[in-house]
Amino acid sequence: MERFVAFLRAVNVGNRRVDMTTARTTLVSLGYEDVASFVNSGNLIFTASGEPPELEDAIRSVLESTYGFELTTFVRTAAQVEALATDKPFGQIAPGHTHFALLPLTPLTAKERRAVEAMSNERDAVVVRGRDVHWLIRARSIETSLGPRQWKQALPGNPTTARNVTMIERLAAKL
Repeated sequence: MERFVAFLRAVNVGNRRVDMTTARTTLVSLGYEDVASFVNSGNLIFTASGEPPELEDAIRSVLESTYGFELTTFVRTAAQVEALATDKPFGQIAPGHTHFALLPLTPLTAKERRAVEAMSNERDAVVVRGRDVHWLIRARSIETSLGPRQWKQALPGNPTTARNVTMIERLAAKL
């Protein structure tokens, strides 16, 4: 048994509402233990046996049946989440700047790594570290120069979800 975090993509925005109590109950029904949620943006902590891709498929399937819409699920081990929280590729983040972690569904290919890092510019810095991507916006997040179109071009067929690293740090402390 190992500790994991499931990150649900694009929930509790618009009509894509996922009640965290129901989501927790659903994970318990899969046989997972010590299930908890963290903030209301689709972060589920649990203990289970298995590999992340198997867990992603199981969670996605049952949640999509429950809610009736696509729920791409990204599972990381506790160690991977802790590494995201402590890795500081940009050093100390200046006030008013934003640091996100982007979690791709599948490991990046060499071509995807190059495409993602080539998106860096004066406002946005993008660095691949291990499985995931660190993204520094030298401004508020709404002032990024990188929108969904650029990410889809760099990662065609490889969906992602993003979390503010400050939230990831708080989540890692709960593991």
